[in-house]
Amino acid sequence: MSKVRTYAIIYVALLALGTGKFIFFEFDFDYQLAMAGTLALATTKSLLIAGYYQHLIEEPRSIAYLMASAVFAVFLLTIAAGYSIQ
Repeated sequence: MSKVRTYAIIYVALLALGTGKFIFFEFDFDYQLAMAGTLALATTKSLLIAGYYQHLIEEPRSIAYLMASAVFAVFLLTIAAGYSIQ
């Protein structure tokens, strides 16, 4: 029963974070603030999804470090591709 409660809480948190993204752009926020808030909310949502729905919380730390290094490598490749396009 505790698993169902945990998933329900995570679902409600994801729903609230998604609503927060809508609020940033529909109400009169500065564009830079809205973008920074949206990126923070998206990062939080990604961590919740990866941690709980993809069960990375239960994995050994070495797997989590491997996933973090893969995400960092994709981030670096994205930056490199952005510079090569300009």
